[in-house]
Amino acid sequence: MWDTVARDDETNVVVVTGAGKAFSAGGDLTWIEGVVGKADAVQRIQKEAADIVYRMLDLEKPIISAINGVAVGAGLAVAIMADISIMSETAKITDGHVKLGVGAGDHAAIVWPILCGMAKAKYYLMTAEFIDGKEAERIGLVSLCCPQDQVLPRALAVADQLASGAQQAIRGTKTTLNGWIKQAAPIFENSLRMEMQCFLSPDAAEGVAAVKEKRPAKFPSAKAG
Repeated sequence: MWDTVARDDETNVVVVTGAGKAFSAGGDLTWIEGVVGKADAVQRIQKEAADIVYRMLDLEKPIISAINGVAVGAGLAVAIMADISIMSETAKITDGHVKLGVGAGDHAAIVWPILCGMAKAKYYLMTAEFIDGKEAERIGLVSLCCPQDQVLPRALAVADQLASGAQQAIRGTKTTLNGWIKQAAPIFENSLRMEMQCFLSPDAAEGVAAVKEKRPAKFPSAKAG
């Protein structure tokens, strides 16, 4: 998708939002269950997860996310990796990886500490607590929050402002600031490897089963030796 946008001379800005009540409800649990314990599948999704982040960083044109509802999993990566994120006050987000028994990979390690600081990043990524729009804005995880019915109009208004601005200056500013994020690339690569290794563990099988069955997980690694 990002390559298509890059080649489109008539597009200056991208706005991404959810088609329904959620921005992104997260991965298909049946699909995730089919990945657990399978090295070939894990290797493939490691590259796909990296591509989401790197292609958004490499696109010179601004990306705006209008977070209209719940955002978790890989969809959250798109929401947070956007250059400008506008979130509903009542929407909720969580990285959620640890609840599945896998480490916080995808996008979190490369950008959360930069956006909201290490203390908040560690707390929310290790507990997988949900964060609403007001708190996400307060800690700097998203750019702005506003009432639900104003999220998309506000995002489109910002998009119009950027689309009519000096394109070389705006794109150059994005590219320059992304240098801070790209410095964390080795940390991101390590987080992806760590996440994928977890998919091969008994904890991941239990985490997925617990979420599907809507019960607390009993992770094998949590048992006393």
